[in-house]
Amino acid sequence: MANDITLSSSIRSSLLSLQDTASLQATTQNHLSTGKKVASALDNPINFFTAASLNDRSSALSGLLDGISNGIQTIQAASKGIDGITKLVQSLQSTITQAQNDAAANRPTKTGTALSIAAEAVATNKGLKDVTLNKKLGGADTTADQATSTSSGDIGIDTSTNNTLALTINAGPTTFTTTFTGTQTVQDLVNAVNASGIATASVDDSGKLTVKGTGSNTLKVGFGSGASAAAATTNAQTGALNTNLGLAATDYTTGVTASGNSTVRANLVKQFNDLTTQLDQLSRDSGYNGKNLLGGDLLTIVFNEKTGANQTKLDVQGTTLTSASLGINQAFNGTGGPAGSFDIQDDTSLTTTKDTLTNALTSLRSLASTFGSSLSTVQTRQGFTKQIANVLTTGADNLTNADLNFEAANYTALQTRQSIAQQTLGLANQANQGVLQLLR
Repeated sequence: MANDITLSSSIRSSLLSLQDTASLQATTQNHLSTGKKVASALDNPINFFTAASLNDRSSALSGLLDGISNGIQTIQAASKGIDGITKLVQSLQSTITQAQNDAAANRPTKTGTALSIAAEAVATNKGLKDVTLNKKLGGADTTADQATSTSSGDIGIDTSTNNTLALTINAGPTTFTTTFTGTQTVQDLVNAVNASGIATASVDDSGKLTVKGTGSNTLKVGFGSGASAAAATTNAQTGALNTNLGLAATDYTTGVTASGNSTVRANLVKQFNDLTTQLDQLSRDSGYNGKNLLGGDLLTIVFNEKTGANQTKLDVQGTTLTSASLGINQAFNGTGGPAGSFDIQDDTSLTTTKDTLTNALTSLRSLASTFGSSLSTVQTRQGFTKQIANVLTTGADNLTNADLNFEAANYTALQTRQSIAQQTLGLANQANQGVLQLLR
């Protein structure tokens, strides 16, 4: 039996030292092989469970990084969509500008009858154009007085009683009105029309007055007289004295329309409508992973591992971005287009559409700025999440990881200690060996 064996105290002391050294060597070898100084709750319960909690949170945050990354890509996809739509809107602007630059074929124009005759040209030794321009608007009676070598003549308007004359021009939403006295001339009337901004006037070599709209809207031209400016304007709106200018009363009551349309504008209809279709399709294609911020979707990006009121997140509300939502209507050529469309031959419609496109660009820039702000926030949180996850993992490692340099030094020291203990045990056994020699 082991208890029947008697060992000296020195031998027992050496054996205990060897056993302690072997135990420490085993512990150190475990630290070196696992890299952990706390591998289980038995090693250090406080450090073990604290590190486990830190690692769990780090893993949860790292798991959220995929969702954050998807959120960034979704916002970037929408931003790229806005860039593309902006270019399409700019192309639409160019199309409208091209249409506006071709307008010669659809300007309402009215040329009246001659206001002078050949005999007046002979009497004044002037051309019919100059004779007509020099004629007075008013006179003593309703008989047109011919120009002579000593008189400029008039166009036959009696201003002895109704001594105020008025010209009214209307084109679309704009109306221009001005008054004259009987002593003013046809030249004064031409100058007034040219100053209106909505029409131009001229007298040709045959003595005929021509009035032409500066836009494509129906042009209304009326001339009248009265005892006051208000009365004269009222009469002008019936075209009461239009015949004295070689025009017709219906040139105001009905108006003058363009005799033809612009072929260039007509050819631009398909180009404009194709661009609006591409705008809508590009918007639909701006999604990522099932989310499209340009389709009105809501994107929710979660930043921490908590729930309820303690959860931090960012909601990015998308908007439905289409040609209709931007107020951009389809174009058509002439009359009878579908509801909500605009006539590409009409100058007012072109101006309105161009203003709409300018406003659309402003809206797109504002939306791009909003998404840009959200993107910056998400990217900041992405970087923060990566850093905090690293901090948590490092903290957990500090609590449980072994210092391999320290453990290696320990192991070397323990090997030295073990060797010394073995030699000490040998010395302790020398006394017993002496007794053995005596017995021999």
